[in-house]
Amino acid sequence: MPETMDRVEEILIWLKERNAPPVTVLVVPGKPWSSTHIERLRELSNNGHELAAHGWHHHTTPRRIRHRIHAALISRNVAEHLDLDSAAILDLLERSKNWFIENKLPTPRLYVPPAWALGSISKEHLAKVPYHYIETTRGFLKKTEDRFRFTPFPLTGYEADTRFRETFLRFWNRHQEGRAKYKDTILRISIHPNDLNLRLTDQIDEQIRAISEFVNPDSI
Repeated sequence: MPETMDRVEEILIWLKERNAPPVTVLVVPGKPWSSTHIERLRELSNNGHELAAHGWHHHTTPRRIRHRIHAALISRNVAEHLDLDSAAILDLLERSKNWFIENKLPTPRLYVPPAWALGSISKEHLAKVPYHYIETTRGFLKKTEDRFRFTPFPLTGYEADTRFRETFLRFWNRHQEGRAKYKDTILRISIHPNDLNLRLTDQIDEQIRAISEFVNPDSI
C-alpha cells in the first residue's frame, strides 16, 4: 500500500542481505496510489519482484457472525471477501487485475485475498477468475485449462502484535515448518510490512536463513 511502501522496501533489503532472491510483493489496488508510488512499483517489478493483486481496499466492517468470529480470532478487519457474495468476489478480482493494466504495470498472475480468505465463490464464478494462481490459507489454486486445481502447502505468518498472537504464531510457524519438512514440500513464508518491528523478528530471521532453495508458483 502507498503508506507501507517504505517499510516494504526495507524488508526487501533485509531479505536480500539474507540471500533471498526477488520475492512476491502484494499490491492493494484500491488505495490512493500516486504516480510516484506507481513508478516505485514499476521499479520493484523491473528488479525482479513479482507483483500480485491483493484485494481492493484491504479493509471491511464485518457484519455476518462467521465473519465477526474470523475477524476476532484471525483477520481483524481486513478479510473483505467474507462480506461479499460469489458474483461480487469475481467482480473484485477482475477489478483488481484491471487496475494493473490501466496503470501499465505487469498483469498479475497471482491473486492473494486479504487474510488468505477467498470467501464463498461458486465453481461457475471461480472458472472465470482471470489469474493463473490464487493463494489461500491452506495452499494454492492453480489454473489448468478452465478450472483450478488445489494443492496444500504450509504457511507461516509473523504479525504478532500481542503476547497471545506471539505465543500462537510461534507454535503455528514451527508446526508449519515441521509439516513442510515431513512432507518434503514448499513452505510459504509471508511477511507483513510491520513484522520486523513486532515480536517474531527472531523467528522470521531463523526460518529465512534455514531455507535451502527458494521457488515460485511455476514450480508447483
